[in-house]
Amino acid sequence: MTQTSVLMTSLRAQALNFLLTLALVGAVTAGLYGIIRLTGLTHGSAVYLIPVLIAGTRWGIPTAVFAAVCGVLASAFFFFEPLYSFQIKDPHEVVNLVIFTFTAVVVGQLANRLKRQLELARQREIDLSDLYAFSRRLAVAFDVSDIQAAIEDHLASVMQRKVVLFGPQRDATSAAGHVGSGIPTPVLDMVDSMASGFDSVPGQAAATGTIVAGDSGDVWLVRAVSASRREFGVIAINLGRASPANQDALRARVDAVLADATATLDRLGISHAISEARMRAQTDQLREALIGSVSHELRTPLASILGAATVLGAAPALKDEKNLKALVQGVHDEAERLNGDIQNLLDASRISSDGVKPHLEWADPADILHSALRRCQRRLSERTLAIDLPQDLPLIHVDAVLVQQALVQIIDNAVKYSQEGTRITISAQALGDRLLISVNDEGAGLSEAEKATIFGRFVRGERLSATTSGSGLGLWIASAFVTANGGKLNAVSDGPGLGATLTVELPVTQTAVPQLESDADE
Repeated sequence: MTQTSVLMTSLRAQALNFLLTLALVGAVTAGLYGIIRLTGLTHGSAVYLIPVLIAGTRWGIPTAVFAAVCGVLASAFFFFEPLYSFQIKDPHEVVNLVIFTFTAVVVGQLANRLKRQLELARQREIDLSDLYAFSRRLAVAFDVSDIQAAIEDHLASVMQRKVVLFGPQRDATSAAGHVGSGIPTPVLDMVDSMASGFDSVPGQAAATGTIVAGDSGDVWLVRAVSASRREFGVIAINLGRASPANQDALRARVDAVLADATATLDRLGISHAISEARMRAQTDQLREALIGSVSHELRTPLASILGAATVLGAAPALKDEKNLKALVQGVHDEAERLNGDIQNLLDASRISSDGVKPHLEWADPADILHSALRRCQRRLSERTLAIDLPQDLPLIHVDAVLVQQALVQIIDNAVKYSQEGTRITISAQALGDRLLISVNDEGAGLSEAEKATIFGRFVRGERLSATTSGSGLGLWIASAFVTANGGKLNAVSDGPGLGATLTVELPVTQTAVPQLESDADE
């Protein structure tokens, strides 16, 4: 909106106020004229204080003075000799004019002062409410992006203008990530300049910021959220087409809002939290990159070792060489174990980076379980296996590959923590809308503390870590795969040394079975 249109709007509002004041004086005159006619009173010019007070409290001093002048003229015209003339001969009218004018000025000033105080109080109440909501949102923020979104939304709510928060230049939320988002290129350039040169920018310059002209005529204020805290980042606020005077007022408002916001951030220790969260994120990224790289580099030579060991194990020359045959079998078994560990690392990297995206299809739980048992056949050879699978198990709508991999991890865990010759029992049953697949062993069991952490990432029980190898990823991967299919994984144990039962719960969608059967009939 241009300054001319703003001026025209203001003039129209003032003209409306004067018209309303004139109508109010007219209404009082009509009422007073009727009362005088009925009661015989000579005059009641004091009644004209009413429109003066109303105009002064609602519309300010100019309309109050206008009401006073109109009241005196109406009183002189209708109620003082000579009637129906604006001549003022009675001294009372002069006194009335002075009193009315004085009242209008005083009331108008008091009303303006009260209005300003009321507006300030109301604005302060809104600011405190927004600040309280801001503090609550920060208290439950999960990561750096949540904290930055809370700061951005708080500033936009208070300023009622477009606000964009940019993290430090090394973050993914830097200005480069906002290209094409409607933010002018000069603003993005200034943000990058301020973020990269934060340490070299004087504190006062970083705190007050810089005005940058946009492509469409709007001006933007670019400044650091805090002159002393790089972690809070840089903000860009669209000031519109504000005049230089309005820009100064808006900058003062921004200073006040950011002072409250940074005080809240410091009180809650957000700077330290952001630094720690960013360090954790960078550490996780480095670890995932290292795991992925190493895992892929190991798969190729390991495949060659497994192939060579398989060929050697079947070679006729080793048929009567028991020692060599045992040696080749040992190489093959260890290569398979290493291949399983590498697969776990790859699965862990996949879960952490991209998440698990299941490809759902209808599957028979018995087929999934038998497939998992075939993969674990060698490991189960030294255990007594008991299987209890009813014939009428319902079909399930899952990613069969993920569920199979989860069961392989669970069965492998049961073998790993049980002794040779002990029993491993695998059973399945349908209960309502859930399918339960349980794997029970007679092994090391679980303590209460181990039950609480068994499905954690890189978690291994200290009780058996010295005697049992492993990466601590198997059950975490199994839990992630089961959860991706809408199920959950539970662990039950009577205590250390008393075995454990791990149960996979998967949803059964009965309503879709008739449709599946009709499709098969066709």
